Amino acid sequence: MSAPDFLAHGPEDTVGVVVVETVKTGAALAGLDMETGQALHIDALSDIPLGHKIALKDLAEGDTVLKYGHDIGKVVAAAKAGDHVHTHNMKTKRW
Repeated sequence: MSAPDFLAHGPEDTVGVVVVETVKTGAALAGLDMETGQALHIDALSDIPLGHKIALKDLAEGDTVLKYGHDIGKVVAAAKAGDHVHTHNMKTKRW
């Protein structure tokens, strides 16, 4: 595999982190599960900037978002696998 487009920590993660310059809608992305070494593949459903999250599976309102093995918040608007996950559809559980 060449350099990945996104990273996930392990199979439990529901989002990956984009590690390339802005991803464009429709791009076929190659990812890496850092725990297992498994190659991951997903098509981007929206533009996603470097460092932002991509949904690895369909996420329903109320679902917990797991990034790098940690609970980082909850889904407040459904996202399909390949969607950009950020403050427009995810919020922290702290407040």
